[in-house]
Amino acid sequence: MVTATVWLLIGVLGEEPPPTSLPAGPAVVEGDLLTGEITGPYGSWALLDTGQSRLLLDLGSPAGLVSGSTVRVEGTSDGVPGTLGSARYGSTLNVESVVTMDESPLIGAGTAVRDHVLRRLQPLAGSRALLAGFLIGDTSGLDPSDTEAMRLSGLSHFVAVSGSNIALFLGLLAVVAGPLAWTPRRRAVIGLLGLPVYAAATRFEPSVMRASMMAGLVLVGRLLGLLLEAWQLLALAVLILIVVDPDLIGSVGFQLSVAATAGVLVGGRWPVPRGLPARALAVTTGAQLAVAPLLLGHFGQVPLLSPLVNLVAAPLVATATVTAAVGVAGLTPLTAVAEAVAGMVLGLARGASTWPQIGALSFAVTLGAVAVGMRWRVPRLVLVVVAAALVVVRVVGPGAGGLPNPGVVVLDVGQGDAILLNGGDGRYALVDGGPDPVTLVQKLREYGVVTLDLVVMTHVHADHLTGLLGVVGRYPVGEAWQAFDPHRTETSDELLSALRRWGVPVHEVGPGLTTVLGSLEVRVLGPLRRYKSPNDQSVVLEVRGPGATMLLTGDIELSAQSELAGLHTDVLKVPHQGGGTSDTEWLAAVDAELAVISVGENSFGHPVDWVIETLEGSGARVLRTDRDGDVVVDLSEPPSPPPTLRP
Repeated sequence: MVTATVWLLIGVLGEEPPPTSLPAGPAVVEGDLLTGEITGPYGSWALLDTGQSRLLLDLGSPAGLVSGSTVRVEGTSDGVPGTLGSARYGSTLNVESVVTMDESPLIGAGTAVRDHVLRRLQPLAGSRALLAGFLIGDTSGLDPSDTEAMRLSGLSHFVAVSGSNIALFLGLLAVVAGPLAWTPRRRAVIGLLGLPVYAAATRFEPSVMRASMMAGLVLVGRLLGLLLEAWQLLALAVLILIVVDPDLIGSVGFQLSVAATAGVLVGGRWPVPRGLPARALAVTTGAQLAVAPLLLGHFGQVPLLSPLVNLVAAPLVATATVTAAVGVAGLTPLTAVAEAVAGMVLGLARGASTWPQIGALSFAVTLGAVAVGMRWRVPRLVLVVVAAALVVVRVVGPGAGGLPNPGVVVLDVGQGDAILLNGGDGRYALVDGGPDPVTLVQKLREYGVVTLDLVVMTHVHADHLTGLLGVVGRYPVGEAWQAFDPHRTETSDELLSALRRWGVPVHEVGPGLTTVLGSLEVRVLGPLRRYKSPNDQSVVLEVRGPGATMLLTGDIELSAQSELAGLHTDVLKVPHQGGGTSDTEWLAAVDAELAVISVGENSFGHPVDWVIETLEGSGARVLRTDRDGDVVVDLSEPPSPPPTLRP
């Protein structure tokens, strides 16, 4: 184990020479895939070795590529070197087409198994997408916000295929083999033949390689009459894998898999009261403690209550995985049962994703408290009180960090709008959600939001609505406002359907409607009628606080602005990301002291210079989220003091 640890440290701390860059411009290359597809919230990637250089393939959407395959790729190189995890590459190739040149019988057999599983789980969405993750590690059909929820709740390891999946596969393989597997030696031979196929079906994920190697060593030992202990199996498996493929050392998935396995072995030996729950909690706690330093290093935080969440989730995941495996093998009705159980896991992940996350300092304090308790036998009641206090601090803390009471936060969510209203006393409203559900949920979590009294959907465009798809079903929502008619988009239809499915009342609003949100009064000013442009159809709101007002304008353009004359406010949310679709006279006449532009990286030229010049010429201070981060505006007093900026 010491040798394997040294190898891992070399991989984490060592440096490798930079790979040769591919010149910028169109390119056609051939090479061997160093990784299978790495799928994330924003697309899929893979590493390619051409012999002369190492390239990062930006695939956009999943292409079914398998590690070890030889492919021919056509695309455009940016000529810029970088890193993926700890693996360095010479440039990124934005892929236009990719063709597999050859495929070994092993990869072909693995692909056949994978395709069969995915075909039997169609449609691959929601709970069924999670089942694909449980069985073969494929999360391509899982909503990005659910992927993030699994990570934040500490459950993402369940979709990183590992030891329990290998054991299930070997068991099913023995059943299918029938008389051929009636003796231990025959089962060992069949298992050794089947393990590479399952590894290929799961696209040679690092956790699969670790688990497969350990299982393979057990089977080889059975054939040779040798019995290896668990620590010997782990150390030998790690050593063999990093000798065969040194790039595994830098793989986050491999590091986490090895650490978690070591943590399970340690937790399994802790002296705990007899009984399955206590033993299971010790094992999950051991795994969490082992991976915590890696999670802190790579992600900056760990879920505080992950052991408890895993204690509840583990039997559900096991049930879902076993029934799904039997279902895809032929007993189709069991797939529906597995889908229902997987839905429970998703619900648990979504709920637990809003629970406390701790950083390095909090983790060190918690670990220190546990060590002190174990060393000097501190009464359990004292430890419980300390742990409860830490949880309370972590739960309450974010809500107090940077939120004005009452006030408004224009969130930095990229190219689009998402605006959080805080009326005080736990009363929140959200106006639009930006273009990305994951980003929006992260922002709400940062500010300690756990429930929303009101969600306002200003108009039908995706850069204002898509993020809200991550809110519906995850946060309790009191009601939703919209004035879409006569416009609709695929995103608006999907969002309205989700709101209905979760029982959220949706109201079509018009001028004059007013609601009170704690210390804030929210009044609808527009749209005044039906407009040809969806942007002009935006819901326009006046938010009035005890000391100041703010005008939220959606994306209104010339037509709507001309009919909303005579408006004055202290703070203006500039329409349409500051694009050139506003009336200069209208912008100046609003006479705002502060103007906030919600904007991200874009190819539209937003914001245009003359809009900023007009606002500054009228006496407004202009802030923009792409440069200033979240803009936090206190409406309890006039906006003479500078607003708080949160990068």
